[in-house]
Amino acid sequence: MSNPTKSGLDTLATRPVGRLLWQYSLPAVTGMLVMALYNVVDRIFIGQVVGPEAIAGMALTFPLMNITTAIGVLVGVGSSSRISILLGRGDKPGSELMLGNAATLTFVNAAIYIAIFATWMDPILRAFGAGDVTLPYARSYMLWVLPGLLLTNVAFGLNNVLRSTGYPARAMMTMVIGAVTNVVLDAILVLWLDMGMTGAAIATDIAMAVSAWFVVSHFFRRDVNLRFRSGTFGLRARVVLSMISLGAAPCIINVASCLVNALINRSLVAHGGDMAIGAAGIFVTYTSLLCTVVLGISMGLQPVVGYNYGAGLYHRLRRAYWLAAGVSTAICVAGCLAGLTLPTYIARAFTYDSFLIDSTVVCLRHALWAFGVVGFQIISTTYFQSVGAPARAMVLSLARQVIFLIPLMLVLSDRMGVEGVWLSFPISDLLATIVTAALIIPSLRSLSRMGARSAGEATNPR
Repeated sequence: MSNPTKSGLDTLATRPVGRLLWQYSLPAVTGMLVMALYNVVDRIFIGQVVGPEAIAGMALTFPLMNITTAIGVLVGVGSSSRISILLGRGDKPGSELMLGNAATLTFVNAAIYIAIFATWMDPILRAFGAGDVTLPYARSYMLWVLPGLLLTNVAFGLNNVLRSTGYPARAMMTMVIGAVTNVVLDAILVLWLDMGMTGAAIATDIAMAVSAWFVVSHFFRRDVNLRFRSGTFGLRARVVLSMISLGAAPCIINVASCLVNALINRSLVAHGGDMAIGAAGIFVTYTSLLCTVVLGISMGLQPVVGYNYGAGLYHRLRRAYWLAAGVSTAICVAGCLAGLTLPTYIARAFTYDSFLIDSTVVCLRHALWAFGVVGFQIISTTYFQSVGAPARAMVLSLARQVIFLIPLMLVLSDRMGVEGVWLSFPISDLLATIVTAALIIPSLRSLSRMGARSAGEATNPR
């Protein structure tokens, strides 16, 4: 009888690279797009039904949501990565202990940040740029969505484990069920019952409860590869440390994104007012959708690169990298051109307010003109993660959003006002691309030399 796991691994070394990327990327892209629907649908309903001040208020909650995402990533990505390693070694008891500790740590972390947010909600929102007009909207949304943050971390964190234990289709369904529930409830609560920000938050809470129930119930089934067992929920220092060591890098990147969002909001309040924040919210939503597709491709690329790197099949690795980078760049270039030529239509999808539409048009035309290079950066970052070069991956992850964007925004906003805020995005994109090229080109050349040397040794064995 054939070993299905072995057969699946063999395809990574034998199946045509293009088909491999399609096989691994399609479910990942679908899942990522479905995840993105949560925020996009809320913003569209709020912008169209409640008004421009409301969408600006919702944009102010992005940093807080990023913090909770970062904490969820710390546990979810760390535990799923560690569980994959343990299962590969045949250590099922260790995997179940990791799963139980991940569930407990998720609840502990959520209790801490929910208590902090609930106690100091207004000061935190004002620190992120909320003014007298937008604060009530931001507060209304956050207070109602707070319980759902725990459910969000449970759903997304355990969903990573679900995927890593051999159930990618079920992991995708977790997101699809939640997204469909969210869309339906947004229509009912925001549009039909006119519940505004509160309705959008409640819709998100219920949707995440459905997703969390779906994924948690999986781990109580007896016919699955990994499930909850008694005695595994007590936190153990060794297990927790091994978990967060693997989740630290993506967590840091998410926290950095939170700080950048806070800086953007404060700069826009000082130089452009509440409508500038609303325009930034639409800009971030639009670019996030494009990046979501690229991230899905990068998730499909990772196992292809990792396996072929370990097997010494460097020609397949390079082909996979260039194919993924080419497709991702094409997607970002298309999104860039659409944003530059059709900004009014993009803005109208989120708001009916003419002033916010005009502000968004200016934002998109200034901030998007170099966005076409972002796909190249994301794929290159994934490449370094896959070949065991986390330091270079971290540099590329932070280059665009932190190393270049923050100083540029501080300098240009003081000299040029809100226009300087928008221009800091494309300039940082170009500078980060230079750094990316400087790191990726020597690495690929090194692979070419290693591949040629391996081929020579195979042809002329000693």
